[in-house]
Amino acid sequence: MELRNIEPKAVWNHFADLNAVPRPSKKEERVIAFIQDFGKKLRLPTYTDEVGNVIIKKPATKGLEDRSTIVLQSHLDMVHQKNADTVFDFDSEGIKMYVDGDWVKAQGTTLGADNGMGVATIMALLSSSDIAHPPLEALFTIDEETGMTGALYLKGGLLNAKYMLNLDTEEDTELTIGCAGGIDVTVTGKYTSTSVASDSKCFKISIKGLTGGHSGMDIHLGRGNANKLMNRLLLNTQRTLGIQIAEIDGGSLRNAIPRESFSIVAVSAEKVESFKSLLNDYHAIIKAEYNTTDPNITLLFEETEAVKTAADANFIKSLLSAVYACPNGIYRMSPDIKDLVQTSNNLARVLLKDGEYKVLCLTRSSVDSEKMDEAEAIRSLFELIGAEVSFGGSYPGWTPKPTSRLVEIMSEIYVGKFGAKPHVNACHAGLECGILGTNYPDMEMISFGPNIRGAHSPDEMVQISSVQKYWEFLLETLVRL
Repeated sequence: MELRNIEPKAVWNHFADLNAVPRPSKKEERVIAFIQDFGKKLRLPTYTDEVGNVIIKKPATKGLEDRSTIVLQSHLDMVHQKNADTVFDFDSEGIKMYVDGDWVKAQGTTLGADNGMGVATIMALLSSSDIAHPPLEALFTIDEETGMTGALYLKGGLLNAKYMLNLDTEEDTELTIGCAGGIDVTVTGKYTSTSVASDSKCFKISIKGLTGGHSGMDIHLGRGNANKLMNRLLLNTQRTLGIQIAEIDGGSLRNAIPRESFSIVAVSAEKVESFKSLLNDYHAIIKAEYNTTDPNITLLFEETEAVKTAADANFIKSLLSAVYACPNGIYRMSPDIKDLVQTSNNLARVLLKDGEYKVLCLTRSSVDSEKMDEAEAIRSLFELIGAEVSFGGSYPGWTPKPTSRLVEIMSEIYVGKFGAKPHVNACHAGLECGILGTNYPDMEMISFGPNIRGAHSPDEMVQISSVQKYWEFLLETLVRL
C-alpha cells in the first residue's frame, strides 16, 4: 500500500510532507519555515516567537463559535538515529518510509512519528474544510528532544485556550496526565596519554545490535546499555590482560538508550590469543544475559592499524571504575502510582579520545528533589576521579490532576467509542505540559496519541489502525469539549 493512500489520508499526506524536511533538534530552521509557510498559505494568523515556536490560530466552524478554545500542541523536532551500516544524511535527506502490514517504518533510521504524527494531525485539522471543531490554537514547539527550550521560553499571554491536547504519547489506550522532569549531567576531563608498546596488536571492538529505545518510556524494560556492556568488557580485560585503551566511542543522544559502542585497544602480542578467547567468552555471556531483551546483540573485534598512544593505565582504571559504578536504569519506582518509574538515569554517551573524555547522562524523575539527589550522586562519583561535572537543561515534571473536567470528558468519550476504560496514567518521559503549565497554570491538559513502538531508535514504527482510532477519538473530543 502506498503511504499517501492510507486513511485518514489528510494525516498521512501531511506526515509524508513533513518527513521530507530535515528537522533535528536545535537545527529546526527548515521545519519552522515549512510550518510558517503552511499557515500563511491557509491564510490563517501565524506567529513565530523569539525562540522559534510557531502558533497558528483557526476560528471555530459554524455552530461551535461559543465553545472553549483548544490548544493542539506537538513538537517539530525529531530524534535522528540510524543503524551504523545505514548510509543516510539527516541534514539533507528526507526520511525513507515504507508500509509493512499494519505498520509504517523507516529504512534504517528513526521514523519521526515522535512527534511527527502529532504535527501532521494538527496540520490536517488546520487545512480541513469539513471537520467540526471549536476555536483552535495550534502550538508547534521546538527542541523538545534535547532541552525543551521551546516550551521553556514560550511566554505567557500568547495562548487563550481553556484546554490543551498534547499529541505526544505512544499508547492509544492511555490518557497521560503527568510526566517526569529531567536534568542533563555532563562529565568532562582531560587525561595523560602513554606510548603503546611496540609489540602490541591493535583491535577495534564493536558492540552492536542492541534494541535501544526511549530512555524514559523504555527504561523499565531492562534493555542492554551498550556503554555499560563495553565498559564491563574493557575493565575486565584491562585488569586481566593489561590492555591499553586508545579510544572509546559509545552511545549518541541523551534521550536514547545506547545501542552501539566502539573502542580501540592495544594488546601485547603474547596475550592476543587470551584476549580473543576472553572476548568470545564475553560475547556468549551477554548473548545469554540479554537474549530476551536484545536478541540481536553482537560483539565483533578485528585487528586494525596501529595506534601510537593510549590512556594512562592508572587514569583509565579510575574512569572505567567510575563508569562501572555510575547508576543506569531505574533508581526508584513510584510508591504512589502503580508500575510508574519515579526516578532513573540513562548513561547515554561515553567518549574518550585525544586526551579528553566525556560522559553524558539524562536523569529523570517525577519528584524534583529526587531527580537532583540522583544527579548529585553521579556528580559525587565522577568528582572522585577529578572530573568536571555540570548540570544543565533542567525542566520540571507535570503534576497529575486526575479529577479534572478534561479527564472526565475524554474518559467518557473513550468508553463510549471503544467499549473500555482508558488507562489514565503518568509517564516517565519528558512531556512539555509541565513546563507550559508554569505560564498557563489554569489550562487543563492531557496527552494522548497512536501506538508508536521503538521511538528514538531505527526500529521506530507507528501503527496504521491505531492512527485511525486516535484520529476518530480526537475528532469526537473536539466537538464534545
